[in-house]
Amino acid sequence: MAERKPVAVVAGVGPGNGAALARRFAAAGYGLALLSRSPATRGELERELEGARAYDCDVGSAEAVAHAFGAIRADLGEVDVLLYNAGSGVFGDVQSITPGQFEAAWRVNAYGGLLCSRQVIPAMQAAGRGSIVFIGATASRRGGPRSAAFAPAKAAQRSLAESMARSLWPAGIQVCLIVVDGVVDLPRTRQAMPGKPDRFFIQPAAVAQIAFELTRQDPSAWSFEVEARPFGESW
Repeated sequence: MAERKPVAVVAGVGPGNGAALARRFAAAGYGLALLSRSPATRGELERELEGARAYDCDVGSAEAVAHAFGAIRADLGEVDVLLYNAGSGVFGDVQSITPGQFEAAWRVNAYGGLLCSRQVIPAMQAAGRGSIVFIGATASRRGGPRSAAFAPAKAAQRSLAESMARSLWPAGIQVCLIVVDGVVDLPRTRQAMPGKPDRFFIQPAAVAQIAFELTRQDPSAWSFEVEARPFGESW
């Protein structure tokens, strides 16, 4: 009987960090569940990566999350690693954003993280091990003039992750956060910022490598929060 592959879920699969996370964990021999609302990238990765399965999922919907994770358990087994990369938010000041946009940012960044985490925690507790990695942002630490929707949502995500870490670490479940500080290297960011040198951008594969290494840490020296930024970023 073939040994079961460990299972990693990438919640929020896009062309940047999400795709890089999927490729890194696939290279390490994980079975992959790829969650997103858009079929394009998740479909491409499902065809590219052996053992990957794509699932349509709105992480802000409790019903959709429950349905997706039920399918994951049936198809791949219990989840060993949850990589929460889902993130969304319009940029505007407190007068220009709408209440709906504020709620939507919170729903994707924080509420969705809660929903997905609650789907994997019971099996991790039973096994006495597991990892939950949130892909965060510098906005979780400070609100800029035009981040009136995004910053509170990311701050809620960070606080949720910290609370989870403090309650779940004793059960053997590592919870951690990668604070991405800078511009992720994507075709659209290159187009929006022509002339910027390569070193200006954060490489998604580098963020994915940090996530992978976090899941390999010894429990006697776990990290909660790790920053990822290019050397030229002001901080």
